[in-house]
Amino acid sequence: MSSAIEFSLFAPYNQEAALIGSFSDWKALPMKKGDDGFFRTSVELDDGVYQYKFRVQSKSWFFEPEQWVDVTDPYATDVDGTTSEENAIAHIKDGQRVVDTYVWQHDDKPLPPDNALVIYELHVADFSGGEDDAKKRGKYQHVMEKLDYLCDLGINAIELMPIKEYPGSYSWGYNPRHFFAAETSYGSSADLKKLIDECHSRGIRVLMDGIYNHSEASCPLTQIDHDYWYHHEPRDPDNNWGPEFNYEHYDDNLKTYPARRFAGDAVHYWVEEFHIDGIRFDAARQIANYDFMHWIVEEAKKAAGAKPFYTVAEYIPETPSITNIDGPMDGCWHDSFYHCILEHICGDTFDLERLKEVLDAKRQGFMGATNVVNYLTNHDHNHVMAELGDRGILEDEAFRRARLGADLLLTAVGVPLIWMGEEFGEYKNKTMDQAKIDWTLLSGDLNKGLFAYYKGLIHLRKQNHALYTENIEFFHENAEGKVLAYTRWNDEGSRVVVVANFSDQSLGSYEVTDFPADGTWHEWTGNYDVDVHERRLAIDLGSFAAKVFVWQQ
Repeated sequence: MSSAIEFSLFAPYNQEAALIGSFSDWKALPMKKGDDGFFRTSVELDDGVYQYKFRVQSKSWFFEPEQWVDVTDPYATDVDGTTSEENAIAHIKDGQRVVDTYVWQHDDKPLPPDNALVIYELHVADFSGGEDDAKKRGKYQHVMEKLDYLCDLGINAIELMPIKEYPGSYSWGYNPRHFFAAETSYGSSADLKKLIDECHSRGIRVLMDGIYNHSEASCPLTQIDHDYWYHHEPRDPDNNWGPEFNYEHYDDNLKTYPARRFAGDAVHYWVEEFHIDGIRFDAARQIANYDFMHWIVEEAKKAAGAKPFYTVAEYIPETPSITNIDGPMDGCWHDSFYHCILEHICGDTFDLERLKEVLDAKRQGFMGATNVVNYLTNHDHNHVMAELGDRGILEDEAFRRARLGADLLLTAVGVPLIWMGEEFGEYKNKTMDQAKIDWTLLSGDLNKGLFAYYKGLIHLRKQNHALYTENIEFFHENAEGKVLAYTRWNDEGSRVVVVANFSDQSLGSYEVTDFPADGTWHEWTGNYDVDVHERRLAIDLGSFAAKVFVWQQ
């Protein structure tokens, strides 16, 4: 039994549009435009799967005036990415259009709050799927197969690099063409939902890397009426990755901001349809519109309802205004942390004031522990091991310095983020042709040891909620010896101390004065207890190494 299925296209200033599809043998079916700017038509269809496109008289300046062009539905939730045609796909079930038929199983599972997050950033194709073939790209199901590994590591959030449909079969996703369709080379929308559902069943939140500054050049909106949704030219040619959405443009006739409307619809769709738990907003500095960002964050949290939802801006260099009282975002990427800590563990410099600033972001003007996302590296940078290797620092020495970086990352004020493979010493430089994670590294003793170190620190962080707060005090500074010590605490009696040596000299019986409290402290890295008297403690500090003490009272 067939049902009337409506197809619509918002193109308010285009003269004519038609629908073409497999259901009409690709012959044009006229569409009628309403006062609201939508072209519409209905087609009698049985349950099934159909391909379609719109044929529209374009208003984009790079076409001939009123030239007819075939465009994919800008709101398509599925796209045939196997051919250059990129037809939209309509799924009809029980007389209604559906995305898929997935039934959620684990929406009732509790998820960690923002201040408890340890985020793991990954790229679906490069994370897994090809352990037996280094060239084989991963899919959603392969990430799901690695969830036990991630649980063992202890992370409680994953941040998926962009998963909106892009041209071709491999990309890092920062060239989105279809904003409502999940990337088909990774699997179906139901596969993605199952991955997110399985994450939730394990108490793992799923954050999405969202691209709302720009689109890929052949996004359907660019073909319909470019300047209605986009700036005519890039505002900053040196930082331009595609047509930039114009969130300032207001349509007086229809009383709407076209680009905001599109982005808001997309955010609602991903939150409501895929149950994501947060968004990282790419290139927020280039968006350069706090009014829009306030609005889009409100829309995202409205769609999320009562569940925790974390919004993070990639605003580089970072600024406290993006997160503080009047700022639109919960947090921002803390890029100065990356640069400072990398330089210090590589031995390039020693600057106590810079170290204190990045370990305690309040000194930079941030207000709370969730306002910054700290990282030793991410998809934009080389792995720490690659940076060390470029300086001739290898083997045991490199792993020791990587452990020092982990100590700082997981005890600093802020939300820590780990880039895939960093936890076991992935060492390749950042290029797309060698971005795939080499899981065979985990067979090496040093790599296994680094993984165990990260695992232990993550467990320490989750057990000692002093590390969830913005409380930090630098109680011991030795500029000549390149030693810095700090303490973290909360109001429930948890206290952690870190004593870090940034020099290439081992320091025997090094005396730390003004220790935060007398009593028994457990040294985590060596797994032993020490008693502190008169707030003084003598310890052996290895070069480029830290001691982490947990107060036992």
